[in-house]
Amino acid sequence: MKKTVDVLGIPIVHTTLNDLAAELVRRAEQKEKAFVVTANPEIIMKAEEDPAYRESLLAADFVTADGIGVVKGAELLGSPLPERVAGFDLFMRLLATADHMQQSVYFLGAKEETLQKALAVVREEFPGIEIAGSHHGYFDMEDDSIAKDIAEKQPDYVFAALGLPRQEKWIAQYSPSFDHGVFMGIGGSFDVLAGEMKRAPKIWQKLHVEWLYRLMVQPSRIKRMGALPRFAVRIMREKRKR
Repeated sequence: MKKTVDVLGIPIVHTTLNDLAAELVRRAEQKEKAFVVTANPEIIMKAEEDPAYRESLLAADFVTADGIGVVKGAELLGSPLPERVAGFDLFMRLLATADHMQQSVYFLGAKEETLQKALAVVREEFPGIEIAGSHHGYFDMEDDSIAKDIAEKQPDYVFAALGLPRQEKWIAQYSPSFDHGVFMGIGGSFDVLAGEMKRAPKIWQKLHVEWLYRLMVQPSRIKRMGALPRFAVRIMREKRKR
């Protein structure tokens, strides 16, 4: 499980969705701790620009290839990965397991209205989940009250939908406060769960152009998408160097 592939200095775990989900469920059951990062090219390029953010990623137990660009990059560098492990798919798999095992979950992030819509969906679709607590994503990173609340409630899973770089930095900063639990940054997954943002249709996902669909429905992402060509250039440079 801990075999990794180096993609521009970030250790991407060599695993499948099924295997990683099983390992995280095991850790939750055994009251162990795990920090999961779901990395796309944007996250890796941010790590190149921000040393503090890079340290947050390196502190994670598992960095997955959430983005076909990372999978293709690893292949070009001569270390292919078995598959893409999409953050939203892993999130939904863990919710289903938590529902079946009646485990507890803390939801952190998004606007209050979006968060409440997402929680309503969880209550309806995953009635076995114990909602340990929740908090919107608009707070001061130095405010430790949320970390204290989580430490007191001791949930099995904490899903942080704070966007990059906040979610990874927050987990890395407060991780020492927690005895156990699976902590995972999930970006805009609460928006999708709440029905405020649609995920790309399956055919777009199969063609590996989910990023294009998101850009079409969210033109404001154009600036962020600039990370994709920069990532491609860095991969080619790294390939030549190797």
